[in-house]
Amino acid sequence: MSRQHKLRIKGPAGAIETVIEEPPGQPVGLALIAHPHPLKGGSLDNKVAWTLARAAVACGLVAVRPNFRGVGESAGVFDHGIGETDDLLALSRAITAHYGPLPWTLMGFSFGAYVQHRVAQELHAERLIMVGPAVSMYSFEATRIPTTILHGSEDEVIPFHAAREYADAHAIPLIVIEGAGHFFHGQLRELQSHVEALCKP
Repeated sequence: MSRQHKLRIKGPAGAIETVIEEPPGQPVGLALIAHPHPLKGGSLDNKVAWTLARAAVACGLVAVRPNFRGVGESAGVFDHGIGETDDLLALSRAITAHYGPLPWTLMGFSFGAYVQHRVAQELHAERLIMVGPAVSMYSFEATRIPTTILHGSEDEVIPFHAAREYADAHAIPLIVIEGAGHFFHGQLRELQSHVEALCKP
């Protein structure tokens, strides 16, 4: 059984409410998981973020799932991805100080994928996994680390063609979840299986 802790970790704008789940046995890495848009109901309890945490723990990674600014017990207010990036970088430093120099995997869903692609510009990580990245809402740049996109073919929020165009432009592998909408209703198990395949050694 994994062990779960809820902590308040100091960030640039104050406390960052964070759930940390440790896998059974010795962890082989760390996974930072970013939830969808905080002004549209996104939180660390989002079921896609939760599914990413399940996949991380199954791969032997410590799953680190924070609430963005202004969500739950996290201090501050929404900052359009800029302050949120600073918060995740601060959080990564605190987690590394505790667990030691284990390799990072970055995972983000929707707006969270936008934040993580910014984090990946500064944090040395093994891989970036973007689920339903909000490429039609935010300006995504090229990524500097091995990246994979998972996107639903029937995404009603971020059109699939937008994800495909971004992936093609930057030579990023794109895994299509056939028939899935933005929130992967009824297909979270399939999503988890794909993410586990990407994370397992």
